[in-house]
Amino acid sequence: MSDDGDGGRKNLRMPEDDEVFATVTNMLGANRVKVRCADGTERTARIPGKMQKRIWIREDDVVLVEPWDWQDEKADITWRYEKSEADQLREEGHIQ
Repeated sequence: MSDDGDGGRKNLRMPEDDEVFATVTNMLGANRVKVRCADGTERTARIPGKMQKRIWIREDDVVLVEPWDWQDEKADITWRYEKSEADQLREEGHIQ
């Protein structure tokens, strides 16, 4: 019995302490991407080693990033949302 995608609401991972929603705007190479964060800041985000070759990140993906304490224009990606999950976040008003 498979879920055909239009099932009920899923419980999604929400931002924790320092995390913010972001949308990938540009792939830079070398495990780096340019993201536009929900707080209005454009940052260079790093794809951590534990996500490389396991979770593929593309332009227009919605991700969670954790900005660096010592360099606010950089961040680490902590989570990537599937397209259906991103649509649910938009419907609930968490992201634009």
